[in-house]
Amino acid sequence: MKRRLSGLTAPAAALASALCALALAPGVPAAAQEVQEGTQWRHAASLIEAPKYGPDFARYDYVNPDAPKGGTLNQVALGTFDSFNPFLIRGTPAAGLGQIVNARGGIGYDSLMEPSTEEPSTSYGLIAEAMTYPDDYSSATFRLNPKARWHDGEPITPQDVVWSFETLKEINPQYNQYYHNVVTAEVTGEREVTFTFDEKGNRELPHIMGDLVVVPKHWWTGTDASGKARDISQPTLEPPLGSGPYRIGSWDAGRNVVWERVPDYWAAEHPLRVGRYNFDAIRYEYFRDLNAAWEAFTKGGIYDFRAENRAQRWAQGYDFPAAQRGDVKKDTFATTSGEPMQAFVLNTRRDKFADRRVRQALTYAFDFEALNKNLFFDLYTRTDSYFEGTELAASGLPEGKELEYLEKVRGEVPEEVFTEEFKLPVNDSREAMRANLREAVRLLGEAGFEQRGGQLVDGETGEPFTVQFLGNDPSDERIFGPYAASLRRLGIDTSIRIVDAAQYQALSDEFDYDIISGVFGQSQSPGNEQREFWGSVAADQPGSRNAAGIKSEAIDKLIDDVIYAPDRDSLVAATRALDRVLLWGFYMVPQWHNPEIWLAYWNKFGIPDEQPSYSGVDIFSWWVDPEKERQIEVGG
Repeated sequence: MKRRLSGLTAPAAALASALCALALAPGVPAAAQEVQEGTQWRHAASLIEAPKYGPDFARYDYVNPDAPKGGTLNQVALGTFDSFNPFLIRGTPAAGLGQIVNARGGIGYDSLMEPSTEEPSTSYGLIAEAMTYPDDYSSATFRLNPKARWHDGEPITPQDVVWSFETLKEINPQYNQYYHNVVTAEVTGEREVTFTFDEKGNRELPHIMGDLVVVPKHWWTGTDASGKARDISQPTLEPPLGSGPYRIGSWDAGRNVVWERVPDYWAAEHPLRVGRYNFDAIRYEYFRDLNAAWEAFTKGGIYDFRAENRAQRWAQGYDFPAAQRGDVKKDTFATTSGEPMQAFVLNTRRDKFADRRVRQALTYAFDFEALNKNLFFDLYTRTDSYFEGTELAASGLPEGKELEYLEKVRGEVPEEVFTEEFKLPVNDSREAMRANLREAVRLLGEAGFEQRGGQLVDGETGEPFTVQFLGNDPSDERIFGPYAASLRRLGIDTSIRIVDAAQYQALSDEFDYDIISGVFGQSQSPGNEQREFWGSVAADQPGSRNAAGIKSEAIDKLIDDVIYAPDRDSLVAATRALDRVLLWGFYMVPQWHNPEIWLAYWNKFGIPDEQPSYSGVDIFSWWVDPEKERQIEVGG
């Protein structure tokens, strides 16, 4: 079975990645507004186009409103967990809990607003039934839904919102960075909270506040069953009080966690929830690595679906008995969300990668074409933009508004930004590969490295040039190996280190690596999160997403141009300028993307005829079909 939807496509990784920060449009149409005492209250907001659904919409169009409730969705998680507190850098949160700022609260917590599964850069109110902001974007006010409740029946209050904002900024540097332009949060009405900003003209800030996950002040400032005071700044294995469609029902620390559907969930009939979250339970089973997880899927049916990210397996691996008899189905989905940047990340905090020519040389040494042919069955496409598959991607030579933004940093960025179209080297023949390796040798020589006895060394110190790839699964060696072999042809002493998930997390949080493989998802309305990806301040913050350690005043300026873009045309131009400078900085060696989402699943589900065109797949719109499930059990 194959479902195709209109527009561009996204890789399988998009299924698991969190939606990135969204932005807000200055002119939401009348259908999306409620005028009250001179204030425009908005139930939804979109940067790109008018929201699809009006204030009285009943549900997403694609869902089945009569989908039956029941059954268990079995999922997989890797490594282990040691905490039910997802708001800290310390500890490893259990699956189902949001872990990064704009992942919101997973399935246990609701946020003020929620991104649409069908539309780019569009959010609808959830805990907040409406929001408003002044024309200069100097503040944002949210009006809470009077029905919003915690799982213990207590109402979600403006005081909860203020406490959540202040506390999360205090205990987590990522939250502090994400909301650093928000100076105050105040209760300004019986059901209203107002956030005041230290700047004007940032069109994204009002919507960033909609990303805020709200946590219960009365629970976290209370005591546990033993009378001990709770502390949100510490990891804990006490199941937290939440507000979302599920709560933790049972767990075996480090091995599995089972979420149970909340029977009296406050938002069960909310338009964003009708026909969704149909499973009575969601169980996450932990495995030590991807290979163990694969065995569990094929032989035991321990979990129900997997987003496949290995071309060889997709092409050849689904020949096990359950797939042959039809108990396991393969399906492909297309999306309009664009592609994340997946790349070998070069840690520029290391002196060896400080010189752009070195980074460019390593880019010339990567043979994507051979890898795609030999390992990926030519199913992947080379990624050549940080905003792949969207109108935000740079192309050709800069002109118009994009050039105007770039002129402000001329002299601070490579001159090629203005004179050459960025193109990745292509290794479509042996001659091309040899030519690219020769260019790599030339660039390394310009950077002060030379060959001595077949080894690349620093021309002044004689120190060998060494590179170590860091991964967290044995399968990573398949990807690192061919690239490492190419680097050895340059005389680089190259090794591969595979560690467990917990150690990998600790090493990556402290930026203790040479090269890792990273994925950087983007929305079609980029904004403040760009500071976290590429900003100088984030480069020195442990656990930040600036994995490459980029520190550039020019890039900081371009990020501000993105954030303060006054309209869509300016945002597109500023983002293209940022994309172009990042590419010419060679901070990463771009890898590839899958033009479709590949999904394999045990045939126990009812699935709506359509899936959302933007996100591609909404697993939470599926339901368990008892008859199908019985047939699988009978079939062995």
